[in-house]
Amino acid sequence: MTISYKERLPKITTLIFDVDGVLTNGMVSVMPDGQLIRQLSSKDGYALQYAVKKGYQVAIITGGKSVAMSDALQRLGVRHIFLESKNKVDVFNTFVAKHKLSPEEILYMGDDIPDYEVLKLVGVASCPADACEEVRGVVHYVSHRNGGCGCVRDVIEQTMRVQGKWFDTDAHEW
Repeated sequence: MTISYKERLPKITTLIFDVDGVLTNGMVSVMPDGQLIRQLSSKDGYALQYAVKKGYQVAIITGGKSVAMSDALQRLGVRHIFLESKNKVDVFNTFVAKHKLSPEEILYMGDDIPDYEVLKLVGVASCPADACEEVRGVVHYVSHRNGGCGCVRDVIEQTMRVQGKWFDTDAHEW
C-alpha cells in the first residue's frame, strides 16, 4: 500500500528548499553592472518566517551564490543557508548528520536535475507545478503553484495545517 504525501506530513520537522525555480520563478534579470536580480513571493516569505516562529527547522540548499538572496532569507529567520552547493546530496547529508535528523522528518522542494537525488532521500519530496519532468517523476507531491508563485507557501501551509500549527492569531505578526 502506497502512503500518500498527506500521511507523511505529520512527521515533518524540517523544511528544505532550493532557490531558483522554487523560491523564485527561475527568471534572473541582469542589471547593467552585472548584478543578478531575483524576486521572492511575499506569500512564500510569510510562510517561511511563520514556520521558523513555529519551531520548524528551515534550510536552503542552492547552487546559486546570491548574497542578497541569503540576506533576505536570513531576515525571514532562515539560519541554514548553503550557497554554491555543487553537490546537493553532500550538503544535505552533512546537514542531516549535524542535526541528527531522520529522512522521514524532512520535506524537500526542488525543481530541476540538481535536486533529483536529494528528493529521493526525504520523507516528503515535493516540487512546483513547473518543475522538470524528471523531478515530477520522483516526488510525492507536485504543488498546483509554479516556482516563485506560492509553491513554498503551499507545502508549508499544508504541513502546518496537518499538524494543527497553521492558524494562531497571536503568532501572525511579521
